[in-house]
Amino acid sequence: MSAEAYFDSCEAGLAKLRAEQMENIRAAATLLADTIAEGRAVFAFGASHSFMLPMELCYRTGGLMLINPIYPHGMDLGVRPLPMTSQIERIPDYGRVLLENSAAREGDALLIASTSGRNAVVIDMALAARERGISIIGITSVEYSTSVPSRHPSGKRMLELCDVVVDNCAPLGDAAVAVPGVEQKTGPLSSVLGCAVVNAIACQVIADLVERGVEPPVYISANMPGGDAHNARLLAENADRIHFM
Repeated sequence: MSAEAYFDSCEAGLAKLRAEQMENIRAAATLLADTIAEGRAVFAFGASHSFMLPMELCYRTGGLMLINPIYPHGMDLGVRPLPMTSQIERIPDYGRVLLENSAAREGDALLIASTSGRNAVVIDMALAARERGISIIGITSVEYSTSVPSRHPSGKRMLELCDVVVDNCAPLGDAAVAVPGVEQKTGPLSSVLGCAVVNAIACQVIADLVERGVEPPVYISANMPGGDAHNARLLAENADRIHFM
């Protein structure tokens, strides 16, 4: 029953996304398509589990080659001890340092994923991006973010700093399934819903670029015949906007 409850929660979340967030998803796609059509670069960031969304976008079968990850140094699941990731993402100005040491420049676009949107690293990165003239798309849980206080000295939340906000529709606390006898809910939704959001955005960006007569560089699986050659050609043709090689 609990397994079915999780699938029910996922299906309800996806239905809510489709019903309530398509306008924002289209706005995010338009922003990225504009950026790409103008010859600019696109970047993506998330800390801890939110880095799953940049991972889903980058170097991915069917994905856009032009998405550049900003790596969450010290805030991914490869560090030990793992609880350190929660400590590092609260350090003021670290997000600014990460952005300033990336290749992101004025006119580029940045997608930031954070379900709570309350920690310093994403807020400082957004503030630094705004100062540089970089457009920002935020993917967050509006319910979660507006229900908890900011941990940034300014008191701001990430969603207040974005040009476009897509609500991932995850609940407060993220977990969705109540199991009798267990105080804490289980079954987090933000990864499933967030990955659906970024893939929907990518699909729409690709369609928008085609409508504009711009060839979108899309990966083919390296395990498919001809995949390596296809990817190598497009990577070379777009090398000026690819910063992860």
